[in-house]
Amino acid sequence: MEIKAINTRPIKSTILFENHKKNKENWLKKAISRTNEFINDYPKSERKKIGQFFTGEKTAKYMASLLSIPKQDSLVILDPGSGSGILSIALLELIETKPWVNCVKLICFETDENVIPILRDNLEMVKENCSFLLEYCIKTENYITSQAAAFEHTLLVESNLTEEKFDLIIENPPYKKISKASLEAQLVPSICKGAPNLYFIFVALSLFNLKAGGEMAVIIPRSWTSGLYFKNFRNYLFHNGSLERLHLFTSRNKVFDKETVLQETLILKIKKRKQIDSIEVTTSENSISFDNCSSFFAPKQVIVSGPDNYVYLVTNKKDLEVLEKLNKWKNTLVDLGLKMKTGLTVDFRSRSSLRNSKEEGTIPLFYSQHMKNGRINFPCGKEGEWLKTDKKGLHQPNENYLFVKRFTAKEEKKRLQCSIYLATDCPNYLTISTHNKINFIAGKSPLDVNTVYGLYVLFSSTIYDQYYRILNGSTQVNSTEINSMPVPSLDIIKQMGDALIKEETLSVEICDRIVERYI
Repeated sequence: MEIKAINTRPIKSTILFENHKKNKENWLKKAISRTNEFINDYPKSERKKIGQFFTGEKTAKYMASLLSIPKQDSLVILDPGSGSGILSIALLELIETKPWVNCVKLICFETDENVIPILRDNLEMVKENCSFLLEYCIKTENYITSQAAAFEHTLLVESNLTEEKFDLIIENPPYKKISKASLEAQLVPSICKGAPNLYFIFVALSLFNLKAGGEMAVIIPRSWTSGLYFKNFRNYLFHNGSLERLHLFTSRNKVFDKETVLQETLILKIKKRKQIDSIEVTTSENSISFDNCSSFFAPKQVIVSGPDNYVYLVTNKKDLEVLEKLNKWKNTLVDLGLKMKTGLTVDFRSRSSLRNSKEEGTIPLFYSQHMKNGRINFPCGKEGEWLKTDKKGLHQPNENYLFVKRFTAKEEKKRLQCSIYLATDCPNYLTISTHNKINFIAGKSPLDVNTVYGLYVLFSSTIYDQYYRILNGSTQVNSTEINSMPVPSLDIIKQMGDALIKEETLSVEICDRIVERYI
């Protein structure tokens, strides 16, 4: 279904332009007011089911301001997942100030029948008051399924494809995790891996629909910047577009004005051309004011690096220095024959095998609670800290390991929290087990004591923690990302370990001092 409307206004004259410029001030405010009424009347629980979060006024204006309005008579604009049209109207307000634009064609995709009447009313308001010819079309079909066949160069579905490419795209796509068996994921296998999220599929298809040299502004979560699930998307993005600007919010909960969203969010400006050598990084605390944003330019090869195109979210020049220092190390754990893995035992799936005390046939099961002051405190009286099972997949050799917590609280100073485990800590066991809320680093062959101590130095250091926080903003320590981070040679790691063994404590300060010798 399509809802189309076009005004019949004459081409702009200077007088007409000035008169309409006076009227445009209320477009966005009125659209926001209608949207807020909808938010108040429509339960958040229902909107959350479709991943619907509305952009605030300041954010919408800022996103529109990122786009360069081409010096041409007519424009074709796309707003996929347009909601009530807030972003479209912010962009139309900006276009109203550009006297050279006489015609605008706007395509909006929106499937929520509850919000479509508001979207139509908002666009009608602009159509009746703008000084340019405005034709808008509201497509009530699924944006992804309607574009997927062209994107994948197949005929997987009968699709009503968008034949024209767009000069400008502005979007706040739905934030909703979907299963790998969902239709949307099945139709775009080139970018989907695992359990994807709707938002990055929207962005990929939008980039596909952008004209060469065209620009898009999007607001999305930061989760796409690292991890295996988003690898194909990142590769597509940097092969087909240029990340021109990256805007970060230092506060997680102050981005969507009327919404309670604990989500780290980014604003991106992307241009359809070869990636430029530097990326502008801007930062604001929240979406209330963008007037005092910090800004600096960072080399592309520092922001986007590695075979998987991880995006490092630097917020200042100090972060940039951290990346530049550690990126001098060219090895990864995998290069050294080491690897971080996730703990083997999921306690709620192994309840019948858990024991509260030692008995015949049990082995130690290590939890994060056993990690204390850099070493292992076992047993500590925790329930279920012994495991009795014949399942080989839950047993690992009793060797030297570095244990690293998988989860930490957001407010904790250290994201990487680790402890040294030595086989001599539990000398009477051939095997042990680890709870899946901790990670462990092991080698193809048992690790030397000085290697484990050296890894502890590295992972406990402030600079390595900073590096990981720049890479990943979540509270989960992801083994895939750790295995891709730069580390020194094995000889240097052992030298670090030897230095720590000579010290009386395992403090962060000691680790920082040792690491400083090698960076």
